[in-house]
Amino acid sequence: MSEAPTADARASERLEIEQFLHTERLPHIWCPGCGIGIVTGAFLRAVLALGLKREKTVVVGGIGCSSRAVGYIDVGTVHSIHGRALAFATGIKMARPDFTVVVLTGDGDGAAIGGNHLIHACRRNIDITCILFNNQTYGMTGGQLSPTMDLGDRGTTAPYGQAEPPFDLCRLAEAAGASFVARGTAANIRPLERLIKQGIQHHGFSFIEAVVPCPTEYGKRNPPAGAVAMLDDAKTRSVSITRAAKMPAEELEGKIVTGILHDDPEAPEFQSTYAAISTRAQEAAAARKGRPRRAAAPATEPVACGLPPSLVSESTPGTAAREGVAGAGAAAAKPQPGGTREEAPPAGTGGSGARAGASGMAEAGSEDVPPPDETALPCEGGE
Repeated sequence: MSEAPTADARASERLEIEQFLHTERLPHIWCPGCGIGIVTGAFLRAVLALGLKREKTVVVGGIGCSSRAVGYIDVGTVHSIHGRALAFATGIKMARPDFTVVVLTGDGDGAAIGGNHLIHACRRNIDITCILFNNQTYGMTGGQLSPTMDLGDRGTTAPYGQAEPPFDLCRLAEAAGASFVARGTAANIRPLERLIKQGIQHHGFSFIEAVVPCPTEYGKRNPPAGAVAMLDDAKTRSVSITRAAKMPAEELEGKIVTGILHDDPEAPEFQSTYAAISTRAQEAAAARKGRPRRAAAPATEPVACGLPPSLVSESTPGTAAREGVAGAGAAAAKPQPGGTREEAPPAGTGGSGARAGASGMAEAGSEDVPPPDETALPCEGGE
């Protein structure tokens, strides 16, 4: 167990962290007692410890209280759209594999509207770190229930209690394919800081759940009330993964299991797999360039799929059909003496307009034109 930093060490650390902050935008907008600022500080300390470069680090946020962090962090940042932070981050990482890409999202942004992107980012195992702030509610929009709210808990959209079972997001991420999964709390911030650091260092998709209090929305409808009481409750209920492995299921009820829950450094990372397939495709394309191309049809042979030879022009494919349509229009609109127009004869009367209007083909049932399926030219212009 490492010793707690001294006051001088914390002051020095604070000065170093400020180089990664837009200090002109402070104070922040988070409510008193909110855990998001605590975890954001842990993330910045991990950035310092790892020596990440500002110009090669990108932090992506979605929409919500947690995603407001990107407005204060002075690295490459993207404040994207609701639920799509991981989609943006995937594009950035594919375009710049040399960048360190981190997503800051919440349980609503990342697991509700963004749940589909979460499971597929896990499935790909792309080298991105996702820190999901779980406060079990929609704090920015009024305290609606989120997919992590416990059964029976209350929200503005569940005034008599939540009826749906919550997601265990760490189990979900592991099942979907994330190769590094961990959980920590704002109440035990130094261990969480170490988890964030390990997640960034991991090659593959890292999912880190940060359990944070929301005293403003969740806390005023559910016990315990107040920021300090909520932090104390999280600290009391936290159990390390090592200790949890020795506890019976009934004792684990209501506990917050923390630590590294899954770590598979051998899992194939998406960019490596994609690069191998891309190389294979390029080699196949290069091999095709050396093959002789299929000879094109001679210029004297018209290309027409399904048209009888008698109706195909010798010069330009489709000419007869086009001329037939044009002829039909001309016949129908032919001006007559006295300013009247000649009406096109009704279909089936044998008029020239009717015959031309069938794209240059003879009337149905005519005996002088064989059925198309017997004399139609094959399609020589391509597959």
